[in-house]
Amino acid sequence: MKSQLTVYLNHFMRPIPGGVETVRDYRDEQKWISSDSKMSMPGQKGKLTEIEKWVEIKAFLLAKYPVTEGLYEAILRSTGESTKSLLKDGEVANNRPVVNVSWCEAVSFCNLLSKKCGLQECYTIDKNSGNVGFEPQANGYRLPTDAEWQYACKATSEGYRYGEITDIAWYEDNSEERVHEVGKKQPNQWGLYDMLGNVWEWCWDLYDEKTYGEYRVFRGGSWAEEARGCGATSRRRGHPTFKIDDLGFRLARSCEWVRS
Repeated sequence: MKSQLTVYLNHFMRPIPGGVETVRDYRDEQKWISSDSKMSMPGQKGKLTEIEKWVEIKAFLLAKYPVTEGLYEAILRSTGESTKSLLKDGEVANNRPVVNVSWCEAVSFCNLLSKKCGLQECYTIDKNSGNVGFEPQANGYRLPTDAEWQYACKATSEGYRYGEITDIAWYEDNSEERVHEVGKKQPNQWGLYDMLGNVWEWCWDLYDEKTYGEYRVFRGGSWAEEARGCGATSRRRGHPTFKIDDLGFRLARSCEWVRS
């Protein structure tokens, strides 16, 4: 019998059909590893090169909301009994997206959540080096890949956004300088909320290992972002230990390992 936690989480996972996605980016050819910033490149950029790649997307599951503060805190602090109490009414308190979470912490949360649901952890974490590996055969929770995130955000749309920005996103012009509860704006065509605006979302991928070392991708814009930064193809990078008050994450699972 499935645990109450698993049933609760399954309710929020949306099926994403397979397909192909084109991922484009502009890379600086000059090697740069930040010494005084864990997010952005200071000063003038070097010569930019356009990178384009086609990625085959296998069908997968993606949460219709970013991970909330309520769920995040409950899982970190819970025993089996406290989790049962938390979910007894089918809801969690505090539905704002969790923020100030690093990529490393997001990966660790995915593993912890998988373990609590009796699933195999997707990530191996070396305690000495901190290196993180991915187990493709695992059936647990994970971060979406960069291409998966973009593909799911677009859904059936072909433009920069899946709707009018004021209808689908909390961003600089309408957020009142704060994060908002999930699900208060219109979803995309696949039933995913807050893909744009509200909080940036970590992805699994390295941004560009040759140029930026271990920096990871995050996507989608936030409550503090200008409109131009809230789009399906907008990409940013951050050191895996970087955290800030408009950056969170969303859960994914691989479909081939999900059993009803």
